[in-house]
Amino acid sequence: MRAQPRGTDGSLLASLPWTLGALAVSLAPHVPYLAVWITGAFICCSAWRFTIEKQRRMLPSRWLRGGLALVCFLGVFGTYSSISGVGPGSALLAIMAALKLLETRKRRDQFVLLFISIFLVMSSLLREQFLWSLPYLIISTLIILTAWLRMSAGEGETARQSFSTGGRLLLYAAPLAIAMWIFFPRLASPFWAVPIDTSRATSGLSDSMSPGDISSLSMSDEVAFRVRFDGDIPEPHDRYWRGLVMTRFNGRTWTGSEPRAGAPVERQISFSGKSFAYEVTLEPTRQQWVFAMDMPMSWSLDRTFMGPQQQLIRVTPIEQRVAYEVVSYPEYQVQAALPTIYRRYYTEVPSGSNRRSAELAQQMHDAAGSDTAFIDAVLAKFHDEEYFYTLHPPPLGSSPVDRFLFDTRQGFCEHYASAFAFMMRSAGIPSRIVLGYQGGEINPFGGHLIVRQSDAHAWTEVWLERYGWYRIDPTAAVAPERIEYGVRDAALEGFGASWGFSAPSELLQKLTLTWDAMNAKWNDWILGYGPDKQNSFMEWLGMNEPDWRKMLLTLVTIVVALVLAISGLMMLRNRAPRKDRATILYNKFVKKTGLERRIGETAQEFGLRASTESTLPTDNIESVTIAYLDARYGPASAGAEVKLRTAIAAIP
Repeated sequence: MRAQPRGTDGSLLASLPWTLGALAVSLAPHVPYLAVWITGAFICCSAWRFTIEKQRRMLPSRWLRGGLALVCFLGVFGTYSSISGVGPGSALLAIMAALKLLETRKRRDQFVLLFISIFLVMSSLLREQFLWSLPYLIISTLIILTAWLRMSAGEGETARQSFSTGGRLLLYAAPLAIAMWIFFPRLASPFWAVPIDTSRATSGLSDSMSPGDISSLSMSDEVAFRVRFDGDIPEPHDRYWRGLVMTRFNGRTWTGSEPRAGAPVERQISFSGKSFAYEVTLEPTRQQWVFAMDMPMSWSLDRTFMGPQQQLIRVTPIEQRVAYEVVSYPEYQVQAALPTIYRRYYTEVPSGSNRRSAELAQQMHDAAGSDTAFIDAVLAKFHDEEYFYTLHPPPLGSSPVDRFLFDTRQGFCEHYASAFAFMMRSAGIPSRIVLGYQGGEINPFGGHLIVRQSDAHAWTEVWLERYGWYRIDPTAAVAPERIEYGVRDAALEGFGASWGFSAPSELLQKLTLTWDAMNAKWNDWILGYGPDKQNSFMEWLGMNEPDWRKMLLTLVTIVVALVLAISGLMMLRNRAPRKDRATILYNKFVKKTGLERRIGETAQEFGLRASTESTLPTDNIESVTIAYLDARYGPASAGAEVKLRTAIAAIP
């Protein structure tokens, strides 16, 4: 078996930079999710291969390439603990492209690399389809097409011409892509499920709460969800977005119970007053909590139920953006009667923990004389004494409630909620902590409400006779502007400076809101184009009772019509030029000779051959040849064509 040659001759030097550029563009959106060593390996292999081609060196041996492939495969498996899913799959594709460069010696190898580029571009859409995904998809595909064309370009064809040809091919394909996107039947659930990339953390509320947990979320401007109300937007003090509920406390950390479906807890809720109908577009959280404004009465999200503490829970984690409709009532009453067993559960505190706080709570309750008076006294303590709201509190140690109440006196929502709930339980008042979001920023450009991770909030609920579970937000006693203005508006008004927030400039704020409005429209019109919106659009087009059969038939009809139209356009563009009048007349003369013109044979050469092989007079042949050359290649004039016609007519 003869060994395969390893040398290079520089024949790929003109097209290789385009291939490397196409690979780099296709890999760009994956870089934030890839391990640093994978990106470094791709850069090193690209530079190594270009140097080999430029200096006509030898390609790496088969043994070296095999060893590198094994090491890189084990590296990917060790980094991601898997080889399936978007993250590991993208890493394997990147390594495959890098190592394929080291054995590329012919143009067909470059074709394989460009195929890998296309897969990398498409796989980036599996993570998320951002607003910039469409222009990126168009530009990257255009660059890959240009690289493809550069490999087969002639010596005289410039890169600009290849780029123009690639753009024209994309324009031909655009109508087909749009038609298939609009008319292909949409399904409520996909045919397959791709494991979500877990190589990057996703913001979201934790299922436990210790002082300091929400701080990282509080400093994040990442969007948690957007809300579009059917009518009026409720006041800021009513915008409590309920999430998960904490019911157990071990002296330092609050935790909740596992989400489970049980008795219909909606029956424990009595609604009154004005209702608000709205649509929530929730970003992926990989958690089961579904956020809705206190208190939700109905919701449209499938596989979602109300848990025992009136929190909305989905059966499966939210792995991708979802939209759902909710109807909520800010005025409500929950569980007017609380059984003794639940009263003990909601007043349980660990013995021996935070003793100073427990003793203070009992003293204040005895002095107050009633539960409501005790609650007012604790809130007054937070308001009147030197307690401060800040996102950078000092550490609390092993007895966090004692140290917070008596020493540091600095904290944010979870510090106050934890201390308040502990004091309530120490005084025998059932209490629990609710984690969610509070407030939200109105986007005037989009007409919707933006709830960010910085709006993450913790508040308490206490159970009182005749009231049931009653919401009390101790943060409002310390920093009422946090509730009335919200985090971002408080920062813009100057209140949030002492908390740790810096207000953006007016121009930056407008640009941020404009970009958010564009993202909301993109999510609604493009990413949210599901079965319901497709059916509505089909009905708007006049298709009565649209189903998948009608839409498939419409799609096939439109695609066939577009293919025929595009084919006709391409035929018109590439049709052979029309023959001029002189050529048509000369072809009549050729028929009279009884001979056929050879490929590449000029009129003079044919005339000489016709003089010896045909029976026509030599004088007539010479006259026709001279008249044809004059009419075909001489100055344009009607007289030359007349002479040619006369010369041909004179042939007997």
